[in-house]
Amino acid sequence: MIAAGAATGTTVYAMVRARAESGPDRPALTGEGMTLTYRALIARVDAVAADLARRGIRRGDRVAVLSENRVSYTLVQLAAARLGAIVACQNWRLSPPELRHCIALVDPALMIASDRYRALAEGCWAGEVLPIDAMGADGDSPAAAEPEDPLLIIYTSGTTGLPKAAAISHRAEVARMCATRLDIGITADDGYISWAPMFHMGGTEHLLAVLMSGGHGFVVDGFDADAICDIVAAHPIGWLMLVPATIAPVVERLRARGIRPRRLRAVGCMADLVPGQELAAITRATDTPYLDSFGATETGMGPLSAGRVPVGMAPAALPKQLSPLAELRLVGPDGRDVPDGEVGEAWTRGPTLFSGYWNAPEATAASFAEGGWYRMGDLFRRGPDGYHFVGRSKYLIKSGGENIYPAEIERVLLDDARVIDAVAVRAADPRWGEVVAAVIARRDPSLDEAEVERLCRASLAGYKRPRIVLFVENDDLPRNVSGKIMREAVESLVVARTA
Repeated sequence: MIAAGAATGTTVYAMVRARAESGPDRPALTGEGMTLTYRALIARVDAVAADLARRGIRRGDRVAVLSENRVSYTLVQLAAARLGAIVACQNWRLSPPELRHCIALVDPALMIASDRYRALAEGCWAGEVLPIDAMGADGDSPAAAEPEDPLLIIYTSGTTGLPKAAAISHRAEVARMCATRLDIGITADDGYISWAPMFHMGGTEHLLAVLMSGGHGFVVDGFDADAICDIVAAHPIGWLMLVPATIAPVVERLRARGIRPRRLRAVGCMADLVPGQELAAITRATDTPYLDSFGATETGMGPLSAGRVPVGMAPAALPKQLSPLAELRLVGPDGRDVPDGEVGEAWTRGPTLFSGYWNAPEATAASFAEGGWYRMGDLFRRGPDGYHFVGRSKYLIKSGGENIYPAEIERVLLDDARVIDAVAVRAADPRWGEVVAAVIARRDPSLDEAEVERLCRASLAGYKRPRIVLFVENDDLPRNVSGKIMREAVESLVVARTA
């Protein structure tokens, strides 16, 4: 039984090494003007692992990394995957006090930084800061990782309080690779473009996944619409990850340059956050369906990422489909499953789940229910066509005793072609306690307050209609790195504009 149990587990490094053994001359990683084959990739990774081991890094140690997207970032991650060490991916967008908190939370044994962020790292870390591009040594190092060992620490992008450190194991990374490929139909011939910051799962997790499956990863230093267009024109890409603010620039450059992607299987993510006309535009420009995904750092791309928005469509409803390797319940406040058609919080479990929050046992315990179910905090209704997103359980607008879910209002606004983006938040009201405030970035000034009222009156109950309407520039909507609008920051904007 012990031998059989050991045989069923694997690690991220072992998966990538297996791809290198079966296809050593296949392209593995392209970035900074070079391409590494799988043979060269493993040789470089093993050299970095030997260097880390020489510096005393062992299984379970944390290595903090502060860097823009670089090939060497991935080399460090895979080297840690060999040793059983954990890479704490630091967010260079944070203020120094926030960054100090994130570093101290994981108590790293080593700090590695790129030249660009070396000064920031030195200001937040008392010890030596090693240059990321100078890692490497001769010699061997132990392949000590186990499947349940954490590999990555990705900090959750909360809207209030300090970030939490989500620990993601080798087991979860392997399972997420499998689930995403089943969701989208990705093969070993499909590449991935890592342009999102590598401190975010969009930059790191899916790049590791393509290497585990033997594909070709492309490293881009931040969002660059032309660089993305160059890659999709020349190479087959499985999934082109785009967040809301990046869709319009990619559409514009594809059209201006007359580019048709060589092959894409899906584009985009989190369709609920995207105006309908942009869904239609990007799918037409790429001739590719839009990925109607719903997941989190803690869960991976799923649990609701098996659906697509067809090319050219801008549907009023976006029902989600359950991903492979995921179970899902919709649960009421009493802890019981709600009937179909009623709103419940999504609880999920399966092999893609994270291992908990590092150094935060209370937060971890609060996030899991009996039986290993992870409480997502997202509200859905299940209908015959799938799961319909309603909003966040922790963000409700309570007006005159009625619960209002912002997503219901936002969907109405985003369906209008004159809206670039929109968010509904709560505003204090002496009579009703709270009322809805709609903050809208528009592309057409004909959308005025009266038009917003007309749109909402046609689709929403009276108590759900915005009592405050503000128009702002799109760049003035506060967002986190995922492209999600930060509601509490928008609340402050409403207070400031209506004082």
